[in-house]
Amino acid sequence: MVDMEQEAIIERLVGLIRSTVPDAESLSKYGGTLFTLYPEEKEGQFCGVFASKNHVNISFSDGHALADPRNVLLGAGKFRRHISFSNAGEIDSEALIEFLQAAAELSRSMGK
Repeated sequence: MVDMEQEAIIERLVGLIRSTVPDAESLSKYGGTLFTLYPEEKEGQFCGVFASKNHVNISFSDGHALADPRNVLLGAGKFRRHISFSNAGEIDSEALIEFLQAAAELSRSMGK
């Protein structure tokens, strides 16, 4: 169940995604919302927003390839990286826009 703070985080993240990458389409999947530039491609998503019990993650599909000079991306998997938020005040819009632009450009350059 998503609480009011999580709803505020989700609303802010989705708003930033939509304004930064206006041609992205959203898909409800895996208990969250995925964003893709290639909806016909099974693995075409570049990011997603997922709520869990105590926080909300924005996950980047090819996060391992994103520049992270502020060292905020979490995860040690082969590809995905994420940022967790427990309140909307933690969202650094400027940094997030940079990640979104880079993730979308990477997706475009890979043709997926």
